[in-house]
Amino acid sequence: MNLTGKTVCITGIGGFIGRRSAQIAKERGMNVRGIEMNVAKAEELKREGFTVIVGNTSDPEILKEAVKGADFILHTAAVVREGGSLEEFRKVNVFASVELAKIAKESGARGMIHLSSVMVYGFSYPNYVDEQGPFRGEGNPYCITKIEGESELVRLNDPDRFGILIVRPGDVYGPGSIPWVVRPVQLMKKKLFSLPDGGKGTINLTYVDNLVAGTLLALEKEAWGQSFNITDDHPMTWKEYFFRLADAAEISRPPSLPAWLLKTFVVLMEYGFGVFGKRPPATREGVNFLLRQNPVSIEKAKSVLGYKPVVDTEKALQFTFDWVKTQVKSL
Repeated sequence: MNLTGKTVCITGIGGFIGRRSAQIAKERGMNVRGIEMNVAKAEELKREGFTVIVGNTSDPEILKEAVKGADFILHTAAVVREGGSLEEFRKVNVFASVELAKIAKESGARGMIHLSSVMVYGFSYPNYVDEQGPFRGEGNPYCITKIEGESELVRLNDPDRFGILIVRPGDVYGPGSIPWVVRPVQLMKKKLFSLPDGGKGTINLTYVDNLVAGTLLALEKEAWGQSFNITDDHPMTWKEYFFRLADAAEISRPPSLPAWLLKTFVVLMEYGFGVFGKRPPATREGVNFLLRQNPVSIEKAKSVLGYKPVVDTEKALQFTFDWVKTQVKSL
């Protein structure tokens, strides 16, 4: 399918992934509109020529206005944190996602691409796990609700009327990435960042442009009802990644601590911040994210979609680190 001239509505268009998706879709000749909660981000996007509805994806009226006239929905909006209230996660990652799909179908849209995550496999998945799983919530609200959201949405898949397509990105990085660039630099600057067990775990590097390329490719192929892992196909240890990030920022490389000791410190930090009603800078669940040992497989995306990263990993890392060098003082 030729995407030129098609209209896509992007939820969370002001976010790191949403904004880059909007820019690339526009470059590809698509008409782009979206939903964004943050007024300042919405105004920035409007100045770039995008149609942006300011509001929350949990508001049905906002959804109806945003999807009007859209051929496709790219659903990037989600609660993305290491931990928190299961009900808060479920409200956005499950209930709002299902409501969006139903409203989009009623509006005449052709289908929805749901941005999920490789975290549906949990923290202790097999080496090169593929799209068949196993799926493991492991008591984490993000993992649990990403699994639930996928399950509910797939039930709505109707390729002849309204298709559902699932994309599972790895660890998405690039200039402006909050979890894998901005926050680590901020914590390292404050000497609040340590690697568990020597940083031997695996980061499933996924450059944002490669994610968007894979997502649009799946849409072009109209791969309704299917799920795809998307990464750079270049796994790396957390130690190497964070050491290189620290070097780019010209700050001290993070030390290593045994995972059990690091979690103990984090528990004390959580308690201390909780006393004052504040969110701690790190959580036990965050440590678990850095203990994942194995890469995920993208063989299905390669064979079914013909996917391959459009930006080489070393170039992508260099783009990212160059951005860090210019922004580190303001982070």
